[in-house]
Amino acid sequence: MRTTYLLVAAAVLIGIPAMAKEPQAGTIVSESSVACGSQQVKNKKETTDVLCQEYVVRAGTTDYRIRQEKHAGQELIPVNTSIEFTLDKDKMKFKANGKKYEYLVVSEAAVAPPKPN
Repeated sequence: MRTTYLLVAAAVLIGIPAMAKEPQAGTIVSESSVACGSQQVKNKKETTDVLCQEYVVRAGTTDYRIRQEKHAGQELIPVNTSIEFTLDKDKMKFKANGKKYEYLVVSEAAVAPPKPN
């Protein structure tokens, strides 16, 4: 009996990472600029905030907030862009407009399913 429970638990734990790497469909529903660090101005003692793009990706009933890993001169991804992404630990990898992107997943939130008419 105990062996059966252990086998079921092991199967579930082994299956979870495999499911996370399955491609999922989503849509970028919003974009905002957020402070993601600071940078010292050359030859001065002042620091300025560094801004990074943060996107909200909606996949079914889950919203993912994703952010650039490092401040870089990446182009903006238009809102309402459909993407197919994979999750790998705390990273989301996807392709949009023919380019590959990798962002950090900052948070996840449940979204209420649409109400039937």
